[in-house]
Amino acid sequence: MPEQKLRTPLAPFILTGGILALDQITKFAVVAAVKPGRIAWRAFGDFFWLVHQKNTGAAFSMGDGLPEPLRVAILIVLPLALMAALCVYYFKTDELTKVQRWALCGIVGGGVGNIIDRIARPDGVIDFLSVKFYGLFGLERWPTFNVADSAVVVCGILLVVSGFFVAPKGDESERPTP
Repeated sequence: MPEQKLRTPLAPFILTGGILALDQITKFAVVAAVKPGRIAWRAFGDFFWLVHQKNTGAAFSMGDGLPEPLRVAILIVLPLALMAALCVYYFKTDELTKVQRWALCGIVGGGVGNIIDRIARPDGVIDFLSVKFYGLFGLERWPTFNVADSAVVVCGILLVVSGFFVAPKGDESERPTP
């Protein structure tokens, strides 16, 4: 019985590991096969491109012009602290639903995937997925992204949506009335 208690809370970290592995494998493949700045493959006309871009900033290249010490603090130290805080929260609270636990682990996987790049790749995080945005918000193409970015966004949306539609664990509304 104690083994099952331990395994159950850790199960969502399978998603963390899967995202980390897929993120790093795809980045390694792009670096090995595609020259920086090149479009390696197009699909659906001009809608999707597989490219090799390096991003020294955060989302939308924000912060790429900051001085190095400030960039390290904002793009490595702060996200590491946030990932650690999410993990502490994950284990300290019993108010998260299963969906929310899986979503948090997906966010951690994506966050750590990009932190690894920021530490191990001084030229920047490897981004390689580019989609046409048809001029929405003034963007012809959405900024290039990667598996880790996708995991953070999808799991972040899932976490927010689940907060609105999934009753928290132990909520009185989930219990049948006698």
